[in-house]
Amino acid sequence: MLEYLIVGQLINTHGVKGELKAIPLTDDPNRFKKLKWVYIDKNGKLDKYDIIGVKFFKQFVILKFRNVDTMDEAEKLKGLYMKVDRANAVKLPKDSFFITDIVGLSVFDENESLLGKLVDVIQTGSNDVYVVRDTDGKEILIPALKSVVKEVSIENGRISVILPKGLLD
Repeated sequence: MLEYLIVGQLINTHGVKGELKAIPLTDDPNRFKKLKWVYIDKNGKLDKYDIIGVKFFKQFVILKFRNVDTMDEAEKLKGLYMKVDRANAVKLPKDSFFITDIVGLSVFDENESLLGKLVDVIQTGSNDVYVVRDTDGKEILIPALKSVVKEVSIENGRISVILPKGLLD
């Protein structure tokens, strides 16, 4: 399990006073209002930056960090990812998981047959869809519904599903 979770990517400077435009990589961009600080990943080295200002513009978050006061200083952070540690991650409802924690798990059907590994999660709006790749490279798209996904065990590295009729045909 990853110790740090990505919450956004700094994509550009904004103005001349050191603000940065970020793409939120979280289900709830408003969470930036509650964050006091983030880690910025500089090639595997995490530096802590205090957030002193948050604005929203279209689909972006505009952030102001303490001690980043010029466009040149902000430019050095462009393209980097912002992370939070698990203690400051959003608290998930019961039976919900961070995508990063379930990607890589083995997926088994109701007969305990291995379908493959979960390689991606597509977020469609109505429900997520699990992308499972078998050993031959073939992909199966499985709807992440309570009627289909029976158990997710991160500790055991597995997901148990009951496939809807006709899904593999």
